[in-house]
Amino acid sequence: MFRRSTRHPVRHGVAFLFVGLWSPAEAQTDYPDVPEPMIFDMMRPLGAKRGELEANALATTPLSGSDKTVQWAPEVEYAVADGFAIEGELPFEDGRLVDLKLGLQAAFGAFDGGRSAHGVQYLGIYNREARHYRSSFAYMLAHRYNARWSSISMAGLGDIAFSGGHGRNSAIINHSLFYDSRDGQVLGLELNYRGGSDGYVLAMPQIHQRLIEKVNVQAGLGAERPHGGTVRPKAGVRLIREF
Repeated sequence: MFRRSTRHPVRHGVAFLFVGLWSPAEAQTDYPDVPEPMIFDMMRPLGAKRGELEANALATTPLSGSDKTVQWAPEVEYAVADGFAIEGELPFEDGRLVDLKLGLQAAFGAFDGGRSAHGVQYLGIYNREARHYRSSFAYMLAHRYNARWSSISMAGLGDIAFSGGHGRNSAIINHSLFYDSRDGQVLGLELNYRGGSDGYVLAMPQIHQRLIEKVNVQAGLGAERPHGGTVRPKAGVRLIREF
């Protein structure tokens, strides 16, 4: 996306929150400039600088079939320290608030001469109707190939449960490839997979466009196939405002 450059060191304390996966002595001070996926939203770019604040809202809907539900979610993202960000989100289905969502994200540093960076993301979701809490955890790897091409990959577990259970501890995978087509515009292809009985596969070609300073929009048209279901077209749009 078209967000401010976040090239700076990650604070040492962040790493200890995630079991020491990052070593300060080995970390690069510069982070690659890589866009964020539209569907699998990050909590600011990896290595975000303390004080960065963003509000955005994503809306998606299937374009065929009997289910015409619009899923949308306003959220606020804030970098509380260099490389460490939090997020609060309110997912809706049409006019009904279904979940309360809290996210945490930490960057572990850059490497490969500043072309690559990695970190982790944790999401906690409370479903209001079922009164059920679930969480997910994912490792993230971003890479800048050259001035035009970049990508970010995420892999982890959704609905984490130590006791197991049907549909729990399912794999979640995202890979997004981006092409900086011109100043203020990025073209991308996002691929999402979630395992389990409620899982799906989603392919979402998308465009990221700067509207005005600190205001961006992402829009996509793709296809989704639920587990055991039929492939159907799906549209999405995310409006972003930085402060």
